[in-house]
Amino acid sequence: MRDQSFVTLFIDEDPKPIGEFPAPVTFDLDTRKLTDGNHVLKVVSKDHQGKEGIKLIPFVVRNGPAIAIEGLKKDEIVEGVLPLMINAYGKGDQKTFMLAGSETPQSIPWWLVVGIILFVAWTGYFIITSLAVKL
Repeated sequence: MRDQSFVTLFIDEDPKPIGEFPAPVTFDLDTRKLTDGNHVLKVVSKDHQGKEGIKLIPFVVRNGPAIAIEGLKKDEIVEGVLPLMINAYGKGDQKTFMLAGSETPQSIPWWLVVGIILFVAWTGYFIITSLAVKL
């Protein structure tokens, strides 16, 4: 029988543990070995008396290139031809920053266009009314 607690780590439903360590443990989880998407870290602890505790920690891995889509939202109802703008860019790593493609261009929001039109119209009105006043 063990005289201290041990922690066993599993990823998703894999029956083979990624490691077994005496508690307390400091562990670096390398997510580069996992596919992008939803995963679950399962932590199983056993104390010196054999009692077991389990904790499930869901997390999302996103190591691949980020994908940004403009023109279509999740669960949106659409018809006809959709103009889409799609950008995919890698994040580089923690030591370098990739400038090319790291920003996603976006169309101008409708409210900004309306605001500019209203401002130009007000400016025109102000200039016309100012010129009409006789000093």
